[in-house]
Amino acid sequence: MRGEQYLTKSAQYALVYEKGKTWMDDLVVMKTLPNGLGISRYGFSISRRVGKAVVRNRVKRLLREILRLTPLQPGWDIIFVARPRAAEAKYSELEKSVKGLLSRARLLAEKYEEVGLRTN
Repeated sequence: MRGEQYLTKSAQYALVYEKGKTWMDDLVVMKTLPNGLGISRYGFSISRRVGKAVVRNRVKRLLREILRLTPLQPGWDIIFVARPRAAEAKYSELEKSVKGLLSRARLLAEKYEEVGLRTN
């Protein structure tokens, strides 16, 4: 992902936390807010309760890779908050969790959702 695809300022995070809609799972919490731009931007919040720095960075890398490979609707600010159980989760578990939240929020691109529904 490129730099413009990230939420970088604390004011951007605060706006999504304050006005956004929340979707929860046992591994990840997702907060979303329309941004009116042509791209979707992402932010990650991994607290110290998840683990030490190595573990937190691993979870962040996995989430970034999942989002890089998942086509989304443009025009959203999305924050992913990792829960402590995400520390021992495998890639496939995190992927299922993230894609499930994105699907529930109707943020997956239509083509991707149609293919996903046919294979399940």
